[in-house]
Amino acid sequence: MADQITVTLPDGSQKSLEKDTTTADLAASIGQRLAKDAVAAVVDGEEVDLSVPLTDGASVAIITASTEEGRHVLRHSTAHVLAQAVTQLWPGAKFAIGPSISDGFYYDFELPGGVHFIEDDLARIEERMRVIVKSDQPFVRAEHTIEEGLALFADQPYKREIIQGVDAAEGAGDGVVTSYRNGDSFVDLCRGPHVPSTGKLGQFKLMRVAGAYWRGDEHNQQLQRIYGTAWESKKALAEHLVRLEEAEKRDHRKLGAELDLFSFPTEIGSGLA
Repeated sequence: MADQITVTLPDGSQKSLEKDTTTADLAASIGQRLAKDAVAAVVDGEEVDLSVPLTDGASVAIITASTEEGRHVLRHSTAHVLAQAVTQLWPGAKFAIGPSISDGFYYDFELPGGVHFIEDDLARIEERMRVIVKSDQPFVRAEHTIEEGLALFADQPYKREIIQGVDAAEGAGDGVVTSYRNGDSFVDLCRGPHVPSTGKLGQFKLMRVAGAYWRGDEHNQQLQRIYGTAWESKKALAEHLVRLEEAEKRDHRKLGAELDLFSFPTEIGSGLA
């Protein structure tokens, strides 16, 4: 039927759906639990947003929050919320890149007037992030030409450099620039996918502030990096923080000091440990 499509699921089974059914609709048709846990999907081998309409003959897998792929989406989306919070608290801030990494995420910033983050800022940023999460802002994807992308990020030099470098991994490639907007005033350069809305986030913690050179090159501008972690549940976040605490306790230098394994003459000091 012209108004029906058929898609193939990971177990090889096929499912008939109405035309223009999205991956979110597919998840809901399979089960309420899957719909709740879904954060993105894989369609014909490509990760996509849950809002993407399906086509006839597509192979589809739903990405859930507790998988490694799902956690990647959660962390990348949380990084966007971090950048949004920082630009609200420090108007004029320049934001560079904010990828998902192992067990977390980071975002690099250049603050106006040479201002530097301090550790006490993390709680204030977290508080603003939770306001953004609570407002349940949708992540809205858009495509632009290179010229449109450069105009969109006219006041963001690091984004413009990415666009001019035409890096598909960062949201620019094949003459197309992709962006995600959440809220009325924040838009970021990104290829996605992202969770449907900020309300899907919330189990996160900002960990520390560090310095980082743009593109890892010491000849470039030194930026300020905020590291964070994000998980699918309070339990998963709490378990991760416990693991970090236990790993810190096992640090050989701390163990050595506590067990008196390292003893040095005072004139030498303990810097060799």
